[in-house]
Amino acid sequence: MAQVLEFKLPDLGEGLTEAEIVRWLVQVGDVVAIDQPVVEVETAKAMVEVPCPYGGVVTARFGEEGAELPVGAPLLTVAVGPRLSDGEPEGSGNVLVGYGTGAPPARRRRVRPTGPTGSPKRNGAPTATLTEGVADGPVPVISPLVRRLARVNGLDLRQLTGSGPDGLILRADVEHALSATAARASLSAPAPTPSPVAVAETAASPAPVALAGTRVPLKGIRGAVADKLSRSRHEIPDATCWVDADATELMRARTAMNAAGGPKISLLALLARISTAALARFPELNSTVDMAAREVVQFDHVHLGFAAQTGRGLVVPVVKDAHARDAESLTAEFARLTEAARAGSLTPGELTGGTFTLNNYGVFGVDGSTPIINHPEAAMLGVGRIVPKPWVHEGELAVRQVVQLSLTFDHRVCDGGTAGGFLRYVADCVEQPAVLLRTL
Repeated sequence: MAQVLEFKLPDLGEGLTEAEIVRWLVQVGDVVAIDQPVVEVETAKAMVEVPCPYGGVVTARFGEEGAELPVGAPLLTVAVGPRLSDGEPEGSGNVLVGYGTGAPPARRRRVRPTGPTGSPKRNGAPTATLTEGVADGPVPVISPLVRRLARVNGLDLRQLTGSGPDGLILRADVEHALSATAARASLSAPAPTPSPVAVAETAASPAPVALAGTRVPLKGIRGAVADKLSRSRHEIPDATCWVDADATELMRARTAMNAAGGPKISLLALLARISTAALARFPELNSTVDMAAREVVQFDHVHLGFAAQTGRGLVVPVVKDAHARDAESLTAEFARLTEAARAGSLTPGELTGGTFTLNNYGVFGVDGSTPIINHPEAAMLGVGRIVPKPWVHEGELAVRQVVQLSLTFDHRVCDGGTAGGFLRYVADCVEQPAVLLRTL
């Protein structure tokens, strides 16, 4: 006899607690194999295809495309064949971080919504009814927003019959129940007689007006970026210093390197080589602050993050062990991670663990900026556009390729002298690439 197993949204790792359904890869009634991807979800870090640990027939899906689900919420149910001889249902073991399939999950109790005649309600606007008693078992609700709305208003979700698939409680159900409760309360309560003072205060204080305009939810990558930048500004006492540098010789050196044949070297790779060399001389900036222990932790490796703008928002992929790579290897890794970022296929591991960030905002046609540190790092180097400008070169006025460099640093890890020394060394390498060769 077939057994219906419930597959829940697994722990996707890296501290992620929720994900948004982007695209269902299976329909109800489809036959799925063990470990077959069944849904594509977007976390705050990357797009992930989630494989199902069971093989069988899909009997239900939970959540529409665009819905946010917390970790542990049901994704779908699968009808599988008879149990194996050892008494366990057929499964694939550990599918994703923190998700085991060694034992079958408990089956949910589902409540089908009914209309006035007791028949299942399939068409029309969503409605919810309050039951006389409190149902036992898990509450059929997915959205954490729906649960929060009910909790704030003191509504027990166990008393609701949902209008969604298989009795799923929707936001409209909660709002309908709250409206009905408020209407009954207003009919049963006597109308109070306002005092003259209250009437005067009401007349003098107009009701608040809701802000007009288009509302864009802060969720997914955009929400993660907002949280991280806010935390950086709140926790890190940052300061910024900047300097203009003559990049003419650096551009000539890159042209000569690419003219020699072989793989092309990117400007970002050369800036990365300069940055890792500067961090070797000023390791205070390749660190993080552990306030619980009241210690500065200096790293012995450089995992270099770089800002990449994509159609889904700003992401910061991380080049692991950038200090051990040459310009050719850095160029290839930057290209690979950038392509993965644009395709939305970066893994959480490729978006975390950075120790220092390089931000080339010059690609947007701007000269300067004050970077916000990528928490919990201690510094970020910003690079503006390289443009022809009048410059005094060897005692004479000339047109040179000039770039503005800016460094935002955590003032807890060092003082201005260290930050200025780092930035000056970077500028010297940009102006005279031979300086870098002498320090290697």
